[in-house]
This record gives sequence, C-alpha cells and structure tokens, in this order.
Amino acid sequence: MLVLLPPSETKAPGGSGAPLDLDLLSHPELNPVRGKLVDALVELAADVPASLAALGLSERQAGEVGRNAELRRSPTLPALARYTGVLYDALGLDALTKAEKSRAYARLSVASALFGVVGGGDPIPAYRLSGGSALPSVGPLGTLWRPALEPVLAAADEFVVDLRSSPYTSLARIPGAAVVRVVTEDGSGRRNAVSHFNKAHKGRLAQAIVKSRSEPADLRGLIRVAVRAGLRVEPTGARTADLVV
Repeated sequence: MLVLLPPSETKAPGGSGAPLDLDLLSHPELNPVRGKLVDALVELAADVPASLAALGLSERQAGEVGRNAELRRSPTLPALARYTGVLYDALGLDALTKAEKSRAYARLSVASALFGVVGGGDPIPAYRLSGGSALPSVGPLGTLWRPALEPVLAAADEFVVDLRSSPYTSLARIPGAAVVRVVTEDGSGRRNAVSHFNKAHKGRLAQAIVKSRSEPADLRGLIRVAVRAGLRVEPTGARTADLVV
C-alpha cells in the first residue's frame, strides 16, 4: 500500500546522512522537477528579502532561508524523521519497533512541495517551501508539479490512501485513491471537518497502519486495521471514509 501523508512546515535540524542526492529518492522520474526547484530555492536564498516574501515568512524566520541556501550541502535524514509537528509526534517514529519502523518506511510516503513525493525512508535535507508557494523563477508549484506528479501517482499499482492537506492535493490528483476525512459528530449526527486536531488523528491512523502486520489492500481492510487500533473509521462511499473523533 501507499499512504500519502501531508508534510510539515517545521523540520528537524541536522542529520547524519550524506548531502542530498536526488538519485537516492523514490520516483526518480520526478528528478528533473526536483532539480529545477532545488536550484530555484538556492538561487532565491541569495536574496533574503525576496525569499521571505516568496515563502511567506517573517524576518524572524530568516534562518529558514539559510537552510534553503545549504540545500545541496546540508546533511540528510529519513523523511519520516525530518518532518516534525503534531502528525509526526502522533506517528511516534522513535517509539516504533524495528519491524514497525521498516513497515513505516515501506508503507508511508510524504507529499512535498520541493520533492513531489518522498518515501518514508528517503534521505532529505531540511528545507522551507510550502505547497501554495509561487517562486519568482518557476511560478505556482501546482502548474509545475501537476504534469509530472499526476502520472507517477496514477501509475501506482497498489492501494493508495490519500491523507494529504489541500495545498498538496492541489499539486496532483489521484482519482483512484481512498480518502479519509477527520470529522466530529454532534448530537444530531451531523458531521463537521476537524481542523485543529486533524493532523494528530491522521498521525494515529498512520501509526495503526504501520503497527499492523497485515497490509490493507482496500478501504475495508484499512477500516479493520483502524478499528483494531481503537479508531472509529466508517465508510462514506466506495473510496471515502470518515475518521470520527
């Protein structure tokens, strides 16, 4: 299976891996776009005010521009260790057993504005670029990524679970993917999308997936795995489900 997680704006610093090598990333057919974006970010980082404006950052976040300047030289970490924040805290990579961590690297991938999509174990540097950004030299990222990324994701011959957030779903459509929505339910049974704790619950679902020895092959199997982990996930269509919290 292929589970697509949203990335996080925050990234763990440092790393023990060698500098970025695009040929070591999953889906090497995306490397021409990846290389173009890496070059664009490094070039833009030479102009700090322009970088802050393009990336939607404040002056206090100028350190993020410094990270982009070092993209080709800085050390790397596996993607699931590089991304931080609520979702990745809930996934709890460091607390997984060796077998569970192996399944996490095999089953989980992360949507990325810079790399398109990376496998959970792919070695990547710290960087700053959001899905909704538009860089002066390349324009809106959706326009750049869609022609390259959509065919790659559409060609996946496995069960795909799409947990991406809207800035990243706009980079590429995946018509055959199962989509899980995080919702609350009021006293009348009406459901509303969750915003604040959305990522935490997606992280718990991802954790349930990697803790399961059996790999779900369809939405029904995914729901069984979630329910065994104590999550309430219910189908709402042939390829859609609600995680009710």
